[in-house]
Amino acid sequence: MLAPEMNQIKKMLPLWLESSKRHCSNGKVASYIPELSKSPIDALGIHIVDSNGHSISEGDAGLSFTMQSISKVFTLILALMDNGEEAVFDKVGMEPTGDNFNSMLKLELVQPGIPFNPLINAGAIAISSMIAGKDALEKSERVLSFLRLLSNNSSLNWDLDVYRSESATANLNRSMAYFLKDNGVLKGEVEHVLDVYFRHCSVSVTCADIAQMALILAHNGLNPLTGDVLIPRRYVQIAKTFMTTCGMYNASGEFAIQVGLPAKSGVSGGILTIVPGRYGIGLVGPSLNRKGNSIAGVDLLQSLSQQFDWSLF
Repeated sequence: MLAPEMNQIKKMLPLWLESSKRHCSNGKVASYIPELSKSPIDALGIHIVDSNGHSISEGDAGLSFTMQSISKVFTLILALMDNGEEAVFDKVGMEPTGDNFNSMLKLELVQPGIPFNPLINAGAIAISSMIAGKDALEKSERVLSFLRLLSNNSSLNWDLDVYRSESATANLNRSMAYFLKDNGVLKGEVEHVLDVYFRHCSVSVTCADIAQMALILAHNGLNPLTGDVLIPRRYVQIAKTFMTTCGMYNASGEFAIQVGLPAKSGVSGGILTIVPGRYGIGLVGPSLNRKGNSIAGVDLLQSLSQQFDWSLF
C-alpha cells in the first residue's frame, strides 16, 4: 500500500510529466558520441521507489539508456572502498570547477595539476585507474558486479555499441588521460584505464535500476529492503556531497537552488536523484540543455521538489 505522499505523487505525476515533456523540443540529443544520437528526443520517463520497496513509474521509464556520468558516483565509491580517502584525494580534488565536464583547462593552469573533482571526465578517468583488479577487464567486471548488487539486477551489462562508439571518438578524453599520466596522476596504462572508463559509462540501465541504486544512497549505504549495509556510510556522505556540488555539471548551483537534492546526470539523459532517507529516483530524458542535463527531466524534478518541499535547503 502506497504512503499518502506516494499516492499524491502517483495521482499528479502524469500531468506533471506531460507538462515537462513539452520542453524536449528545446533541447538536443547528445551527438558527440555517435551512438547516443539515436536516442528518442521526445522521451521522458521516471521511476520513484520508497523505503518499503513501493514504486511508481510514469512515461518512458522502461527505456534503456547508458549510465554515462551517473556511473562516476559509483566508481568513486568503489575506489574509496578499495583505497581509502587519503589515497583517492591525493590524486583527485574536492572542488567544483565551473567549467564544462570535459574541459582540461585547469589541469594545466592550476597546480598541482590534479582533476578538481571525481565527477568531471578527468577526475573520473583518474578514479577509474584506482579500481582494484589485475587488468582492465577484471576492473570493469568489478564495477559491473557492484552496480548489479546496488540495483538488485544481475542482468545489467555493457551496451557494446555505445562502448565502441565512445572509444572510437574519445580524442579529448585520451588527451586528458595522457596529460594525467604525464603528471603522475594516472595509475597503469592509459588505454587500459580508458577501457575501464568507457565500459562503466556504457552500462545499460532503466529508470528502475537507477532508482534502486539511488535508494541505497538515500539510506547512507543501507539497503532498506534487506537491512544489508552495501556501502560504508562515510563514503556515501562523500558521494552525496559531490553530487550536490558537482553532480549536474556546471549547472550544479542552479540545480541546488531550483531542486535542492543530491543528483547526478549523464549525457544519455539519465538523472539519478535522492530524497535522503525516503526515495530513490531514476529519470531519463535524452533531450539535453546547453549544460548537458536532461531539459525536461530537470523541469520535472523541480516540479516534484517544489510541490513536496523536498529541498535540503
